[in-house]
Amino acid sequence: MKNTYPGFFVIIEGIDGSGKSTLANNLYLALKKQGKDCLLTFEPTKGQWGAILRQSFFSEQRLAPEQELNLFMKDREEHIEKVIVPALKQGRIVICDRYFYSTAAYQGARGLDPIRIIETCKEASIEPDLCIFLEIEPQEAVKRIRHGRKEDVNNFEELDYLTKVAHIYDQIKDECVVLDAQNSIENLTQQAIRILLERLKEKVRSSSS
Repeated sequence: MKNTYPGFFVIIEGIDGSGKSTLANNLYLALKKQGKDCLLTFEPTKGQWGAILRQSFFSEQRLAPEQELNLFMKDREEHIEKVIVPALKQGRIVICDRYFYSTAAYQGARGLDPIRIIETCKEASIEPDLCIFLEIEPQEAVKRIRHGRKEDVNNFEELDYLTKVAHIYDQIKDECVVLDAQNSIENLTQQAIRILLERLKEKVRSSSS
């Protein structure tokens, strides 16, 4: 469903280790500094369904792909109803770290049909006004996770799995603005702000015409 609310909805996508969470936070802080009314959120959420998903991510006995997909859909439905739509109705800029592109890429890498997931999600979800995708080689992403963040990898962050995820993103990212994640976070933030403000102006012009 198209976003027909007065607010602006932007999502940040990319494989783990691409820097998307850092960019989402920087974008939020930069826009707040400009006086924009913003909301920063993420998926999976910390709600009841998101909590089950996070347990599965680190479990040696992960839930089946279909079970995880069902939980993602329930978590997103609740997220949209309780967080995203109320903020968009208020005319706020909503910045979301991961959305249904992630669901398609990550569950697709587990054997489900990513195109079908996208189609289903678009029917049941609010489509973003802007999707920013951070592109990075999986090897570099894993290196960042292990050395830069000094964290162990979860089930979503193994190299073979991330390689499959990156391949699926290549198939579904056509609607996204692609940025090189190897650029500095300062440069990426500046690019993201410029693109977002341009899209925001376009939305305002189209809604007033």
